[in-house]
Amino acid sequence: MTQTNQKYELLDHDTVTTPSGLVLKRIRALVAIGSLVAAGELGGYIESEDNLACDGNAWVSGDARVYGNAWVHGNAWVSGDARVSGNAWVSGDARVYGDAWVSGDARVSGNAWVSG
Repeated sequence: MTQTNQKYELLDHDTVTTPSGLVLKRIRALVAIGSLVAAGELGGYIESEDNLACDGNAWVSGDARVYGNAWVHGNAWVSGDARVSGNAWVSGDARVYGDAWVSGDARVSGNAWVSG
C-alpha cells in the first residue's frame, strides 16, 4: 500500500519509539490540507506512509501515533495523544482524539468521534 507521497513527508530526525520497539517518525505537511493544516505544519507520528493516505484530508496531529497496519484515510483525523494501531482503520469524517486508543481490527468511520 506504499504511496507516492505529495501531501506530507516523514522526518527522520524527529522520532519516537513505541514500547514494542517500533520507530515512528513525525510528519510535516508539504501542502495545505483542507483549511486546518498549513504547508510546513508539523503533525503527529506514523510508522510508514502506509499509515496515512495521501488523498483526502486525513491527518495525524499533536503527539498522536499511528502504526502497525493501522490506516487513517478519507477526511479522518487522529489527534492529541491518541493511538491507532494493529489493523485498525479510521476513515470518513471520523475523529480519534484525546487519550483514546483504537487497536486490533477496530473500524472507526462515518462521523464517529472517539475520545479518552
